[in-house]
Amino acid sequence: MAVSFSYHHDLALPPVDVPEREGGHLPGPQPEAREQHKDRVVPPTRRGAPVAAAQQPGRRCGVQPLATQLAMSWATALAGKPDEWAIRLSIARGFAGYLQTLDPATEVPPSDLLPRKRRRANPYLYTDAEITALMAAAQTLRFPLRRATYQTFIGLVATTGMRPGEARALDREDFDPQQRRLLVRDAKFGDTRQLPLHQSTVDALIDYTQLRDQHRPRPKTSAFFVSMAGTRLQQVNVNSTFRLLVDVAGLQPRSGSCRPRLHDFRHRLVVITLIEWYRAGVDVAARMPALSAFLGHSSPAFTYWYASASPELLAVAADRLEQNGSGTR
Repeated sequence: MAVSFSYHHDLALPPVDVPEREGGHLPGPQPEAREQHKDRVVPPTRRGAPVAAAQQPGRRCGVQPLATQLAMSWATALAGKPDEWAIRLSIARGFAGYLQTLDPATEVPPSDLLPRKRRRANPYLYTDAEITALMAAAQTLRFPLRRATYQTFIGLVATTGMRPGEARALDREDFDPQQRRLLVRDAKFGDTRQLPLHQSTVDALIDYTQLRDQHRPRPKTSAFFVSMAGTRLQQVNVNSTFRLLVDVAGLQPRSGSCRPRLHDFRHRLVVITLIEWYRAGVDVAARMPALSAFLGHSSPAFTYWYASASPELLAVAADRLEQNGSGTR
């Protein structure tokens, strides 16, 4: 039986289903079968990005090519720290690189123009087929509870963009099926936030709680996700199991700095959301603060960085830019 999961929250447009567009859901923990999942990407436009001032990827509307000084002005326009400016400039560089394929006169800012203290790994943007393979790989784990735990864990972080540590820290009382919400407590910056859930995700979590309670009726922890020992999942075990699933699924690094990580599902959620917004013609820049808050970011600058590295997103943003330059919305 082909299974897909949807993400849905107050920021999203209609749910995106995987791999078949049929209003799917996060896989539940049935003992035998279940398969599954999804993906995508785009850069900020209008008030929120350097392309706002450029207005047009080419010169068909009489607008000059994107210049390094313009990208620098955008990167440093908001009050912030040098590292945040460097993140914004890296976004501008990615977009400029795409525009340069359309207009060779476009300037790509040097990578060391605003150096950063530390470099991040390049996000691994999962394809639908890769997520399907990961979920199928979880079905090869030995015990029903372990299969259900990791399939539901991966599905939840993929559909909500939660940090893996936030998912591990969930307690049973943090899941409210009636209100269709998850409570994320004491996150990275000490904040607490609520995440609206799609009904399909709620159903999958309910399925997991029933199987979990059947196999571990007297757990040693209040944790939502439990290990075979009835304890809270530990980071080292989650990471080692995910690497095992990556190997079973046959996922390969795309470069030395771009390897499959659990954290990269956050990038994927941002990409999916922004693509849907761009295609719907909404004001992406105006909605970015809400998306940033949903992810638990301290600044929208970090959310913009999550939107990098996707040709599909760049193409959608460039199309919007061209429409704006032609006087259409």
